[in-house]
Amino acid sequence: MKAEIVAVGTELLMGETQDTNSSWLGTRLPELGLELEWVTIVGDDIGRLTEALERAWGRSGVIITIGGLGPTLDDVTRDAIAKMLGEEMSVAPELKTWLEENFSRRNIRPMPQSNLRQARMIPSATAILNAMGTAPSWWIERDGKILVTLPGPPRELMNMWTTEVVPRLKERLPGQAIVSRTFKTIGLSEAALDELVRDVYDIPGMDLGVYTKPDGIHVRAIAKAPVEAEAVRVLERAEAAIRSALGAYIWGTGEESPPEKVGELLRERGYTLAVVESCTGGMLGAAITDVPGASDYFVGGTIAYTTGLKLMAGVPSEVIDGSGAVSAETAQAMASAACTTYGADCGIGVTGVAGPGDVDGIKAGTVFIGVAVPGSAGVEPYAFPSRRPLVRGRAVTAALLQLTRALQRP
Repeated sequence: MKAEIVAVGTELLMGETQDTNSSWLGTRLPELGLELEWVTIVGDDIGRLTEALERAWGRSGVIITIGGLGPTLDDVTRDAIAKMLGEEMSVAPELKTWLEENFSRRNIRPMPQSNLRQARMIPSATAILNAMGTAPSWWIERDGKILVTLPGPPRELMNMWTTEVVPRLKERLPGQAIVSRTFKTIGLSEAALDELVRDVYDIPGMDLGVYTKPDGIHVRAIAKAPVEAEAVRVLERAEAAIRSALGAYIWGTGEESPPEKVGELLRERGYTLAVVESCTGGMLGAAITDVPGASDYFVGGTIAYTTGLKLMAGVPSEVIDGSGAVSAETAQAMASAACTTYGADCGIGVTGVAGPGDVDGIKAGTVFIGVAVPGSAGVEPYAFPSRRPLVRGRAVTAALLQLTRALQRP
């Protein structure tokens, strides 16, 4: 079945906000047997939005709108859908009560009258309550088509999609059972990985996708069959073949993130971790502590942005004097210092030139990452594209995956 996304918001057109929601949904639609054929970005203009929705309604079986569900006058998604379908909106008493209770729980009384816009419905729509916000979604089934509205804030969208929309779609989409799994790898190029898993493409009922992501190369296996039990068998056969072909290159599966994987491995081994980071400026520690319960294994560390602070963190002066502040030797010494200075079992040291310009003859994007774990230590050089935010973000991911590999070694 053909699917279409209509993302709403002038801020998306102006580049003030990145449309990450559409790409997030786009990776999940194939798991439901939906083929995403169009993504349209429309500003907060009821005329243009109505026109975009009319096109979508004429060519797609499942239409998903994103954003435009707030309480202000420029939130026009509901109005445009009502206009496109030729239906009148009215305030639903149960939604009005739900909104008032929502505001009461947040000690906001009385509820702003503008929020009543979020309680309006058309006869064809069923409300889906938003557990994380004040914008209910609409679920519409008419003329053999499905239209669902989703809120713009990613946290709200992801929760509503996973808990409310996906179960409804699975009940209604005909024809086959679909199960999937994503395998996340590091250390292989996209082409090399594709060659290793080539035989999996030939498994009947199996669709395979290979994608480059910030945390490595992902392999997504999607199994389709008339019944779920058969689809599961197809997926199990594919998983066995993928694991046999890729082995230790697989660092995680599913929704696992590098910080979560590091936390899982540290817990399993009963290890603690500390960091001494320079060019990442605290982003590494922030990523680690984004995981709930990180205090079980994360000791802390230092943002050592100057040579003096690197020395205070325990890096020997002769290492910096002999090799320079941005060097493999210093990165390794920073990892070791993280262990000794902060009493941790494992340490990460990150030093580099984030850019945009070169420093002392060292090219922007050059990063050295040292990792120390019980019984071994190592350092790896990286050459990232010389865009400062990209360098810092990729250095964090590389550091966590480097530690993951070290912890997974026998």
